[in-house]
Amino acid sequence: MERQRSKRRPLEWWERRKLENNGCRADDWSAIRLSDATDLSRIRNVEFAGAVSIGELDGTLGALIENARLENCMVGDNVIIRNIGAHISNCEIGERAKIANTAVIDFEAEATCGVGVEVCVLDETGSRPVTIYPGLSAQSALLMARVPKWNERHLKPILERHLDSFNSNHRIGAGAVILGCGLIRNVSIGDEVRIEGAENLRNGTIINNAPAGRCLSFVGSGVNAENFIIEDGIVDAGAILRNCYVGQGAIIEKGFTAHDSLFFANCSLENGEACAVFAGPYTVSMHKSSLLIGCQTSFMNAGSGTNQSNHMYKLGPVHWGILERGVKTSSDSYLMLGAKIGAFSLLMGQHKTHPDSSQFPFSYLFGDDKGATVVVPGIMLRSCGLMRDEKKWPTRDRRVKRRLPLHDRIVFDVLNPLTVENMLTALNVIDMLLTRPADDDRYLRYRGMKFTRASLERARHMYQLAIYKYLSVRVGKEGFPSAAGDAVPDQWVDIAGLPMTRSDLQRALDSESIGQLEEVFSESYERYPELERRWIASRFGEEWRRNPEVLADYAAEFDHMIEEDRTRYLEDLAAQSEMLAL
Repeated sequence: MERQRSKRRPLEWWERRKLENNGCRADDWSAIRLSDATDLSRIRNVEFAGAVSIGELDGTLGALIENARLENCMVGDNVIIRNIGAHISNCEIGERAKIANTAVIDFEAEATCGVGVEVCVLDETGSRPVTIYPGLSAQSALLMARVPKWNERHLKPILERHLDSFNSNHRIGAGAVILGCGLIRNVSIGDEVRIEGAENLRNGTIINNAPAGRCLSFVGSGVNAENFIIEDGIVDAGAILRNCYVGQGAIIEKGFTAHDSLFFANCSLENGEACAVFAGPYTVSMHKSSLLIGCQTSFMNAGSGTNQSNHMYKLGPVHWGILERGVKTSSDSYLMLGAKIGAFSLLMGQHKTHPDSSQFPFSYLFGDDKGATVVVPGIMLRSCGLMRDEKKWPTRDRRVKRRLPLHDRIVFDVLNPLTVENMLTALNVIDMLLTRPADDDRYLRYRGMKFTRASLERARHMYQLAIYKYLSVRVGKEGFPSAAGDAVPDQWVDIAGLPMTRSDLQRALDSESIGQLEEVFSESYERYPELERRWIASRFGEEWRRNPEVLADYAAEFDHMIEEDRTRYLEDLAAQSEMLAL
C-alpha cells in the first residue's frame, strides 16, 4: 500500500537561505512547500517556478533533486530527479520515482493524455473509429469497429459518460523510472513504469495493472509515439506509433511503425509496418518487409514480405478484410482487399480476386499466375504444427505470468463451434460442387476460388475426421447431451479470440454501460463449455451420433494422420541435418 503523503509547509527563512546557497532559485519562494523530513542538502541547482511541493528526501535512500527546473509540481517522498535539460512542469510525481538525464516533462492544462483518441482502424477513412481508453478489451474494440452504426448511435453516449470518469491524470507514478529521454509531453505514467531512452512521447498514457514488483509496461530507446495508450505492454527499440493502443503483454519493437492500429494480448510485432490494423490476440509479424494494412487478425503469423492492398485509387483506402483466427501467410504473399480468409489457413502467392474462404477452414490458398486463388481445402488438418500451436499459446501468455487482471478473453481451442460449424457447411458445399462439371481448365469455381475435384474429395474425408475428433474430445464417454425437440442450435461468432453465441452478442450490443458490456463478455467466456455442450446437443443429428468407441476410432485415425506428418517431418529434418553435418 502506498504510504500516506508527508505533510507540507512553507519555507522558513533559513531554509530559503540554505537552498540559495545550494544554487537554487525561485520566482516566488512563498509558493514552495517542504516536508519536515526534507533534507535540504539533497536539493541542489534547482529552479522553482509557480507552486512546488516537495516531500521527504532521505539521503540514505539516495533521494536527490539537482540540476532541474520544477514548475507547478507536487513531488513525492524520496524521489531522484537530476539533470533535467529544460523542465518538469504541471504534474504530480509519485514517491520513489526516478527521473534523470531527460529533456522535458510537461502537461498542458486540458491534456487528456491519449484517453478518448479515435483510432481509424480497418477503414482508414475513419468510418469505423475505435475510441481508446484504459481497460479497453479486444472484444469491445471489435464491436466498435465491426458495428459502426451501433457504435455511433448507441455506444458513443455511453462512452462519453465513461470517459468523463477518467480525470486528467497528470502524474508520474510511484516508483516510475524515466531515464535519458527527450520530449515527454502530456503523457501520464503509471506506478513502476520504466521509460528509458524514449525519443518523443506526446499525448499518451502508460498503464501498469500488475501487482507491485511485476510491472510489464516499458517504453525503450528511440521510441516515438503520439496519441497512444500502452497498457501492460512493451514498446521498444525505435518503434514509431501514431494513434495506437498497445494492450496487455503486447510487444512492439525493432523499428516497427504503426498508425491507427490496435494491438491486443500477447501480440509480437517487429521491423515491419501496420496501417489501420485490428491485431487481435497473438498476432505476430517479425520481418522488415511486411506490411499489414486494413485487416482484422488473431493468432496470425505473417511471413516476410506479407502485403495487402486497401486502395484501388477510386474512392480512397476504403477496402478492408478479415483473416480469421490462425491464418499464416508465406513469404511474399499478397492479398487484395476486401477478402475473408478462413480460419487456420495458409496464404501463399498473390490473390487478387477478393476470395471468401471462410467456409473452408484449415486450407492452403495458392495464388496462380493471374492472381486467382486456388484452394486445397482441409489440408492443414493433417499438420502436426496445428495442435502444437494450440498447446503453445497458453504457455506464452505474458499476462498470466505477471498476474495481470485479464482484459481480453481468449479461448485457445482450434476445434471449436465456429471452425466445426464451418466444416459442416463445407461438407454441404463440397457435395454441391462435386455435382457440377469442371470448367475447361479442370477447376471448379466458387466465391472467387478454384478447386480441383480431387482436393474436394480429400477434404470431405479430412473434415469428417476432424469433426469426429472434436466430438470425441467434447462428448467423450459421457455420450451426447440431450436437447429439447424444438431446440435451435446457437449461431456463433468469433469476437477477437472469444467464440460467443449471437444471442450473447446481442446482449452485449444492448448493454447500457461499459461495465455491463464487459460483464457480458466475461459471462460468455466463463459459460463457454456449457454453451458449447448445448450447441453440440442441438446441432448434431443422428447421422453424427456415434457411440464413444466409434468416436474414439475416428479420433485415433485423426491422431494417426497427425503423427504421420510429425514422423515425416522429423525424418526430413534428420536427412537435412545429415546433409549439413561436418
